[in-house]
Parts: sequence; structure tokens; C-alpha cells
Amino acid sequence: MSRLPLRAVMGGLALIGVLASAPARAEGERIVSGLSQNRVAITANFDGSEILIYGAVKRETPAPTDMGRLEVVITVEGPATPLVIRRKERVAGIWVNTSAITVDAAPSFYAVATTGPLAKILSDTDDLRYRITLPYAIRAIGSTAEAEGASDFIAALERIRRADDIYRLMEGQVQLVEETLFRADIVLPANLIEGNYMVRMFITRNGRVIDHKERVIGVRKAGLERALFVMAHEQPFLYGLISLVMAAVAGWAASAGFRLLRR
Repeated sequence: MSRLPLRAVMGGLALIGVLASAPARAEGERIVSGLSQNRVAITANFDGSEILIYGAVKRETPAPTDMGRLEVVITVEGPATPLVIRRKERVAGIWVNTSAITVDAAPSFYAVATTGPLAKILSDTDDLRYRITLPYAIRAIGSTAEAEGASDFIAALERIRRADDIYRLMEGQVQLVEETLFRADIVLPANLIEGNYMVRMFITRNGRVIDHKERVIGVRKAGLERALFVMAHEQPFLYGLISLVMAAVAGWAASAGFRLLRR
């Protein structure tokens, strides 16, 4: 068996000593979280719902003082659907579609809430890894082959949906107390679609994600809306027949009402 040189042995011992004396890493920080509700029922008078997202940072050792300030990022993502984004241009006085890209998965709802400016508290590397910001949350795989300037299409989609208040960037809307307790209030709009809404919570230091947690909010139709939805998908013939009868009855009632008004 060969012997290691004395210099290598001493160097290894020195390295072990440095590691042993190094301060505790921030990986010891973990998220403990909860939601005010994990189910949302869509009824006839549903006009939106407010979700309280709260949590705490659990530590086995004191908070590190040499790794930057603790920050929190929270995202709420609705069910994703594919779509086609088209660009219209005026040709010979007529607006026509000139180019398009296919988006594989665009969230039906997306909100990002943070304790501070997102560009300062999250690195580009971890943003790409966890797909936190909207451009990364919208997945347009293969779009470059369909049209040049695919990023312009994604930016246009983001701009339109932000104007409709279904894509939101809420910087500074997460409350953080003593780098331990945090909370954020997210208002879900009235035009929700059914499905699972993914809630993700991240804690970062120096732009690097230290830990993250995921929870799910189930959004379902309830009452008469649920019954009609199930009938439309599972018994389309019966649903169509009932719709025709209701339309005929409504037309007859309207006609009878007008005749009474003319008398």
C-alpha cells in the first residue's frame, strides 16, 4: 500500500479543519407552511376567493448572518392549457394572421408575490431551475421553429393576461417578520377554471433558493353548476335536449309576456 505524501496529509487535515469551523449553512432552514383553505367551491354567486398563505422558517441552528437577508417568494399557478398565439398585421388594408407560435402550457392563472424586488432576491439560474417568473412559467417548447421572436409572443401574452388581472406580479406583498414568520393574501378571480392550483413557497438568500414547499388548492364547481357540468360532459345528448326545452320555454314565456304588455 502506497503512503500519501506528508504535504497532502497536512493539506487534507487543514481542509477538514476549515470545514469544521465554517458557520452553519442556510440549508438548515426549512419552510413550515399552511393555507387558510385548500378547497374552493364555484357556485352561482361565486365572485372570487381570498387565500391566506402563511408559514414559518424552521431552523436547527441560529439564522446565518453572513449569507444575506432572507427573502420569500410565493407563486400560485392555475391549470395550464396549450394555446396558439398569433400575430396580426395589416396587409392591403386587411388584418390577417402572419405568424404564430404554439405554447405547450400556459397557466390559466398565475400570481407571484415577494418580499422585495424579484430581480434582486432571485438569481437567473434558480429562476430558470424552478420556473418562477412568468416567462419561464409559460412553456413554449419548440416555438422558435414556428416564428422568429418567440419571446415577443410570450411578452404579448403576459401583457394581455396581466391587463385581465389573471397574471400578477406582486412585489413587496409578502410580509416577513424577523426573518421567521411570513404571510401573503392572494385573491383568486371570479373566472376560475376547475382544477388543482399549485402553491409554491420559496426562501432565498443572496438570490439562491434555500428551500421550497408545495401545496395544492382544489377548485371545483358545486351545486347546480356541478350537476350541469357533469351532465354536459357525461350525458351530452340529455344536456342538449334539456337546453332545447329550456330555450323553447323561455321563448314562449317571453312571447306571452310581450302579448300581455300590448293589451
